[in-house]
Amino acid sequence: MLTLTCPYCGVKAEETELAPGGEAHLKRFGPGATDEDFEGYLFARKNPKGVHFERWRHAYGCGKWFLAARDTATLEVFGTYPAQSTEPPADLIAKIKAKRPGWEGYK
Repeated sequence: MLTLTCPYCGVKAEETELAPGGEAHLKRFGPGATDEDFEGYLFARKNPKGVHFERWRHAYGCGKWFLAARDTATLEVFGTYPAQSTEPPADLIAKIKAKRPGWEGYK
């Protein structure tokens, strides 16, 4: 079972206490965006086998949204961090690269 630690309240929560929110760090388009940009935002998502950055909500806890880095094939969790982050923290990227030497990197 997938277990994530909420970076806000510090509780280790199983996936039954969490609500998935899809891919993290998406560029959102507002009014005036082209149809292609908006369509890409709504429907084009990465679905990698390996390291992935995702949004999660601690639904049965503090209720806050946060971001997580995990391996989609093994469910290994590399870490969690606040939802307001515009990109993964450098120490988290270093941790992933140390465990996955061939990983091509974020973005």
